[in-house]
Amino acid sequence: MYLVSLGAGILAGLLYGLIGVRSPAPPAIALIGLLGMLLGEQAVPVAKRLIDGAPPASVSPSVKDDASDESRHG
Repeated sequence: MYLVSLGAGILAGLLYGLIGVRSPAPPAIALIGLLGMLLGEQAVPVAKRLIDGAPPASVSPSVKDDASDESRHG
């Protein structure tokens, strides 16, 4: 896992070099990069579901019931 992390860091460094951004990146660029990482992380399970033929997101009945219980008591 450490080697994968190192590889990802090297890849990010290469990309920064290609687009001419110095490291550490300015805050706006760094935050957009973090957002991209989060979106990419969330895209993997969705893509796996779509490949398997399942809907992109599903809500279990217990989650629906919990939400409706709160609205009745609140």
